[in-house]
Amino acid sequence: MPTTRTPALAALALLAAGALTACGSQDSADDGTVRLVASTDVWGSVAEQVVGDVDGVEVTSIIDDPSKDPHTYEASTRTQLALSRADVVVENGGGYDDFMGSMLKNADSKATVLDAVEISGKKAPSGGELNEHVWYDLPTAAAVAEKVCEALTEADPDDGAAYDANTKAFTRKLDGLERAEAAIKQQHAGEGVAITEPVPGYLLEAAGLENETPAEFSEAIEEDTDVSPAVLKQTLDLFSDKSVRALVYNEQTSGPQTQAVLKAARAADVPVVPVTETLPAGKDYLTWMKANIAAVQSALGR
Repeated sequence: MPTTRTPALAALALLAAGALTACGSQDSADDGTVRLVASTDVWGSVAEQVVGDVDGVEVTSIIDDPSKDPHTYEASTRTQLALSRADVVVENGGGYDDFMGSMLKNADSKATVLDAVEISGKKAPSGGELNEHVWYDLPTAAAVAEKVCEALTEADPDDGAAYDANTKAFTRKLDGLERAEAAIKQQHAGEGVAITEPVPGYLLEAAGLENETPAEFSEAIEEDTDVSPAVLKQTLDLFSDKSVRALVYNEQTSGPQTQAVLKAARAADVPVVPVTETLPAGKDYLTWMKANIAAVQSALGR
């Protein structure tokens, strides 16, 4: 997450505190509904795979629109109330959605909180920064689903068998997507690609592809700072020199530097693969990841 946006998130979380105090969890009726709240619709969709057709479970995603940016989330009374009443909370962690921790603390929440980055076990590389976009890592999605299954079963033991069956069905489908990544790796291992931000990094790694983008470029874009002329030229040269097979870029973040890279890729006839941080309209987690993997495969050529 761009570090320059963190203060804004903190300020929004403080604004949320007052509303949470006013509508705190003591006002919620115990109607037997199990409530799960996810910070984004990505993790909400994973949770919905576990819930399946079980009645009496309500899944709410705070960031639930492809036009919304998790980095600039603005609190609303409705979502604050949902969080204060939650039995289970799924957050991304890793600094991506810090507003969740602040809101939970001010709500005096008793929810079981699942942190996807912690569950993933991912660590920052030596001398580098953690790529917090762990939902692009399919084994992490499977691990989070398992934890959601455990938490829901604890809250609703009667439906534990259904949650378990749904989770196993989900992980089988993830296995199929992992095989698709492995097929790309078998055909294209070691080939170079460019990115604008680390968003799709885990998917590209699983596919055996090498990120050739200068670290200074993607870090500057992620942190919303200027790219030096020398680094920008080095990045643009990747396309004119035909050093990369594709550009995989975050279409939810745009600026002069990313537009310059996009233009250079198209001018050099380098295939462009757009990716997003939240679910595109009309897709769930599985159909979204399947489309992302297929787009990478298509860009590289079969």
